Amino acid sequence: MPRHSKGPRLWLQPERFDERRGMRNEAVWVIRDRGRKISTGCGAHALSAAEDALRDYLVQKRDPEAAAKARSDDPLIADILAIYLDHKADKQKRPAEVRARVARLLAWWGTRRCSEVRPSTCQAYAKERGDGAARRELEDLRAALRHGWKERILANPIPVELPQAGPPRERWLTRSEVARLLWAAWTLREKQKRHRGDNSGPALETDRRTARHVARFILVALYTGTRAGAVCSAAIRPTVGHGFVDTERGVFYRRPPGTRETKKRTPPVGLDARLLAHLRRWEAKGLSKSFVVEWNGKPVERVHKAFRAVREAAGLGADVTPHILRHTAATWGMQNRADPYALSGMLGMTLETLQNVYGHHHPDHNRAAAAAIALRPKRERPTDTDRNGRTEQERPSAKAQ
Repeated sequence: MPRHSKGPRLWLQPERFDERRGMRNEAVWVIRDRGRKISTGCGAHALSAAEDALRDYLVQKRDPEAAAKARSDDPLIADILAIYLDHKADKQKRPAEVRARVARLLAWWGTRRCSEVRPSTCQAYAKERGDGAARRELEDLRAALRHGWKERILANPIPVELPQAGPPRERWLTRSEVARLLWAAWTLREKQKRHRGDNSGPALETDRRTARHVARFILVALYTGTRAGAVCSAAIRPTVGHGFVDTERGVFYRRPPGTRETKKRTPPVGLDARLLAHLRRWEAKGLSKSFVVEWNGKPVERVHKAFRAVREAAGLGADVTPHILRHTAATWGMQNRADPYALSGMLGMTLETLQNVYGHHHPDHNRAAAAAIALRPKRERPTDTDRNGRTEQERPSAKAQ
């Protein structure tokens, strides 16, 4: 049975003769920890300094936040990112993605110190990573540095220069493209490749339909303008930790009860009568036993892989992603003269964003201004003056004469 570790401790290494160098080494205090020896550089009579070194070692090993405070006024960015992960990662909606982005940041920024975060270094990082990926990762770096400042690890806030945001997506689906997606999702069959016997060779289609849950996802996401994550996590009745569909009242409560609202707003949305009829039928037939979108009786966490197969079967390009259904809902609403205030409330976006990104799809967009420019002005009547050049208002009245 292995012996229990004694933990980090001081040990006075006795003086010894170094044969290779031909000189005697004085006794020195070292820190022993699980077979390792870390020299403190303190002689036998400097016990107090050695104890300070042991304290600093323990702080650095067990509390990276305190170590960052104690080690330098200019800590490593790696320390700041580690503290950010410890405090914030598990509170994010997708902590695994946050950790993956921080890992990519560490590969470039890990050995640098906070004083090296400058516009030039941010631009160099964006050039190496590509503006699209770098912007989101630099947003995490900015959040970590802001958190470090709030925790008083950094004396002053450190700005992070982000690459310019790309233009808003203009791509949306026509009704014929949506029909192609739905048909592909409903008819797509599983393919299996046989490696033995006479049928070995290319993959063969089976009778198993593998993407009909994607058709249900498309209908709900499109006709409610809801983000993919909220649709996949939606239950068919009130469920702890999930949004749900109230099939009796025809309301989709997209935000789980008891959770706080975020920037990705998810207000309740009323359901169209045709979509509500679909949801009631899916529940009655057992297609949606507990959740709106299910695969083999279990909820679907992410629909992207199956959606990609449906998109390829429909012959559509890589720009058709699950999020495009939300863009399509906003575009169709504006094209059909929906009230912008009501539409923005349904989609959970600000009225300003709706007008700036989708306003040009509205049939009446700037029509009044264009008509005013093209309107031919009325011809002004000539001013009636007498022979003395006076207008009617300037002439003296008969009473005055």
